[in-house]
Amino acid sequence: MFKRFVIVLIKYIVLLFFVVISIGPILWVILGSFKTHKELFGNSAFSIPKQFSFSNYEKAMSIAPVGKFFTNSLLICGTSTLLSVIIVSCCAYVVARFDFKFKGLLVLLISSVLLISAQSISQPIFVLFKTFNLFDTKTGLIFVYLAFSIPVTFYIMRSYFLSIPKSLDESAYIDGAGFLKTYLQIILPLARPGAATAAILQFIGSWNEFYFALILTSGNNARTVPIALNYYTSQFSSNYPAMFAAVVLTILPTIILFIIAQEQVVGSLTAGAVKG
Repeated sequence: MFKRFVIVLIKYIVLLFFVVISIGPILWVILGSFKTHKELFGNSAFSIPKQFSFSNYEKAMSIAPVGKFFTNSLLICGTSTLLSVIIVSCCAYVVARFDFKFKGLLVLLISSVLLISAQSISQPIFVLFKTFNLFDTKTGLIFVYLAFSIPVTFYIMRSYFLSIPKSLDESAYIDGAGFLKTYLQIILPLARPGAATAAILQFIGSWNEFYFALILTSGNNARTVPIALNYYTSQFSSNYPAMFAAVVLTILPTIILFIIAQEQVVGSLTAGAVKG
């Protein structure tokens, strides 16, 4: 009995440790967004502000064009997410359902994208963007985010398609349905949870992406929300309370989105785990 109690206690201690290191920084930033500069550096990191004021949020909106960047992020991330789910799910369905020559090579090539770091290919991407006049455009960022989303979206959708019995396809073919009709009207509706999960992960990843949004843009026309954080630091001073307010505005949409859809995300990621 005592041994079981100790094991359970250790489990909860480990769980509490990871909860603290995960939520601690977010809580610190949220509290800091309501503090003055003096309170932020003079008191404990997790102390309650003397007065909850939204003045830092007003300063954040005035220092950087957060509204413009927010709109850009919605357009770029939303478009790249939609295209990723539509295009990649078609590829994943074919790979999951049919055997064809070089199928293994195709899967290997898609997997290899996961091994490529953004920094290692930033120079050729930059040259391509300059050549095709995609630099500092929303279209360019959409293409980049779409390309880097392919592996994750592919494996989520492929796993979900593998969890759907092939007998459904065969029954549809017997009833006279063609390939396209079977996919669009029968299989794809059943795979909506997987598509939603892939879309959520793609949207969050694109929303938080900083590196390409910085090097492939030069003005406010196409820059996204994470770039706004650069506006609050300079060579000689930094407005940390305003920057914390901007951070809260940046991460809040993705946190809310994940909280709402967390059960669906976890369930879809485990779908097809037993099947190959």
